[in-house]
Amino acid sequence: MSGPVWIGVDLGTQSVRAAAIDDDGSAGVAARPLTSRRWRADDGSARHEQDPAAWCRAVDAVLAEVVGGLADPRAVAGIAVDGTSGTVVAADDAGHPTGPGVMYDDARGHGHAARVREVGAEVWSRLGYRVGDSWALPTLLALDPSPGYRHQTDVVTAHLTGTVTATDASTALKTGYDALTGRWPTEVLDALGLDPTTLPAVVAPGGVLGGVGRATADRTGLAVGTPVVAGMTDGCAAQLAAGAVAPGQWNAVLGTTLVLKGVATDLVRDPGGTVYCHRGPQGGWWWPGGASNTGAAVLSDVVDPARFDAVTEALGREAVHPPVVLPLRGRGERFPFDAPEAEGFFLPDAGSARPLDELAAAVGETAAFAGLAEGIAFVERLAFERVAALGADVSGTRSISGGATANRWWNQRRADALGVPLVRPEHAEPAVGMAVLARAAVTADGGEPDLVVAAGAVRATATEETYDPRPDAALEDRYGRFRAALVERGWVQA
Repeated sequence: MSGPVWIGVDLGTQSVRAAAIDDDGSAGVAARPLTSRRWRADDGSARHEQDPAAWCRAVDAVLAEVVGGLADPRAVAGIAVDGTSGTVVAADDAGHPTGPGVMYDDARGHGHAARVREVGAEVWSRLGYRVGDSWALPTLLALDPSPGYRHQTDVVTAHLTGTVTATDASTALKTGYDALTGRWPTEVLDALGLDPTTLPAVVAPGGVLGGVGRATADRTGLAVGTPVVAGMTDGCAAQLAAGAVAPGQWNAVLGTTLVLKGVATDLVRDPGGTVYCHRGPQGGWWWPGGASNTGAAVLSDVVDPARFDAVTEALGREAVHPPVVLPLRGRGERFPFDAPEAEGFFLPDAGSARPLDELAAAVGETAAFAGLAEGIAFVERLAFERVAALGADVSGTRSISGGATANRWWNQRRADALGVPLVRPEHAEPAVGMAVLARAAVTADGGEPDLVVAAGAVRATATEETYDPRPDAALEDRYGRFRAALVERGWVQA
């Protein structure tokens, strides 16, 4: 590596990862595992906790490994940290955790969610989203009263600096932060019985929180005073790494589920609650996004994952005519349409729709795989239609990331279904996104971070794959059947 080095840290569910990039975009990485405690409460609801001290130990370890690989540890010019959205912990007056980290998918707050939605209805409506059952604000109401509460990233940045730090506006969203007015909605919090003074101060993503403290320097090899920058959620970090940082640009992450995130000049308000917006670090722009319940996991229910490569090879050799499929795993959809009763189905060439569990037996393994993959691409197209109908610009570059993008046949099919080129970046990991944010923030020298320049520097030196839509793919009629079936069920407007 040459010149200044920027480090991003990603606090995931299963691991902590660090990535280092220099001005030429080259990267070095390290990772350490995390463990969770999961169980069912007496009422049957899910519980999910992690040890905040384990987060800090893992962060120290990955930083020490990355810094140890540098020719000059003093070259590190900034660090930013992302975390799982909605993970919180009770803390003392000094900001130190006094209990476990309650993870983003813990259900203990579900019983408080309806009241949160009711009490803050005016605020949530103005911000254009619907508070979810597992959001951090309902979770806090389920915890014992505490002198303070912190998010996952707040614990780590305080650990790095040796002092209490502010949180970022992206991480604070699911705790109820009002990004339009730039404040905690104290009237809502008071009505809910939550003291606003127990919540952290909030800064914009990219704000400098402080410098690396002596203790962290001794543990990791970082120089004392290295800037620690306010990060974003892990989803926003992945979007940043994929290069979706300017209005009209979008990133679609296809893993277990399908997640869309993009950039808009204005707040995108969704009356149906399927889309919500983070406030981005640059331009006063908004980062709208939504998450579908469909995704690559549904393929594993129908086709043995060990057979994916063989099936994909067969699709390259054979002419396959798959059925039209709505590939929902289980019951309910949340984006691009909200239908708790929705279930997956497929449309045979003749006759009525049939349930998804009959798909492989009806059409065979190869056609089932193709139909499911194509159906997920159709959901993606419908999602872009939805955000465009809400006023978002979708005309910019579309990048794709996530584990499913390893399948090039599927990437091409997605481009065919969407009718636009898709770019698969080399580095789309959240830790890389945080390194990009650290670079943009520190080089701004107190001004507004220029993510377009910082992300462009990474893209300029990385390898990308581009998938252009094939005009002869003949998917329009099939998409028309797919959409008509959803309209018929009342899930989508004609």
